[in-house]
Amino acid sequence: QVQLVESGGGSVQAGGSLRLSCEVSSSTYSSSCALGWFRQAPGKQREWVSSIETDGSTYYADSVKGRFTISQDNAKNTLYLQMNSLKPEDTAMYYCAAGWGRSGGQCVYKLWGQGTQVTVSS
Repeated sequence: QVQLVESGGGSVQAGGSLRLSCEVSSSTYSSSCALGWFRQAPGKQREWVSSIETDGSTYYADSVKGRFTISQDNAKNTLYLQMNSLKPEDTAMYYCAAGWGRSGGQCVYKLWGQGTQVTVSS
């Protein structure tokens, strides 16, 4: 059973925008402690981009703060990532994730989607 399905990736020029979507199964959406976006560029480790907690609190990596906006539509069980002012260094595979349980106060991400590719050209 597929529980996280990303879409919305593509190729844009620097300065452009994209909006990623992640459809989440209803059971995952309602039970997780947080939903988040991660990315992985070729040859690099996966890095956290942004997350939204069950109380609606949002968090961003310094590298995307002010440019990316995470949001969710509870009626559609969908997570979004609006990406503006894109830079070539934002090029990566983007994954959404869901977490359960906490370690050190942080929600532990345990379920991942298959990813959607974002390519930003200069």
